Amino acid sequence: MGLTKSDLFTKEQNDLANMAKAIAHPARIAILQYLVKKNACVTGDLVEELGLAQATTSQHLKELKNAGIIQGTVEGASVCYCIDPKVWKQYKNVFHTFFGEVKIEDSSCC
Repeated sequence: MGLTKSDLFTKEQNDLANMAKAIAHPARIAILQYLVKKNACVTGDLVEELGLAQATTSQHLKELKNAGIIQGTVEGASVCYCIDPKVWKQYKNVFHTFFGEVKIEDSSCC
């Protein structure tokens, strides 16, 4: 697959695409939903909840953490994760703005 040529697009378009990419997997959506519901959790809880391998769960957590939407703290031999409220609000605002910009009328498209 070739380069995305992201320099052809605005910062806002690139930011939105990066945010969408960070949450663009059902496992990551499930992780975020679980973290919202529980307010925090230990990696082992997620492995049990999702039914995925520890390594797979850790990889998804890494992607979410790299995107900044979750944060983790080491507690002994385990890591406790939670939603970063500031970044969560940023995601909410960016997606709300994006979907709110377009007014689609009830009409046939093609």
